[in-house]
Amino acid sequence: MSKPDELLVDIAAMVESEQSNQMSLTVVVQGAVITGRLAPESVWRQRVAEVLEQSERLGPFSALFASAGPDTGPPQRKEPPTHLYFHVARILQGSIGLPETGGMYRIAIKDVGAWTVGDFSYSER
Repeated sequence: MSKPDELLVDIAAMVESEQSNQMSLTVVVQGAVITGRLAPESVWRQRVAEVLEQSERLGPFSALFASAGPDTGPPQRKEPPTHLYFHVARILQGSIGLPETGGMYRIAIKDVGAWTVGDFSYSER
């Protein structure tokens, strides 16, 4: 999308302002279908930092994400959000979702070509 969808920007702003992680969304980005729940950026950053801290090789990168943890509250921005922060998200390929346990994705709103409220389930058959 050359211009971000205003309604999608409003959804992202509401997630940020209420610090909620219960909004389910499915987006299409360059042909990939990603489904999951949105999280406020600070919550997403903290969770990524926690995962990186547990890695011997990637531990030093955790500080980059932890700088905006949940204790800092919602970001004080004057501009609208530019990214969606997914947690418990999967990339759907055929009848499976990857990764099985759900992943953490940061997606530029301007790159979303299509979206719908809710998440798609997949079959293990």
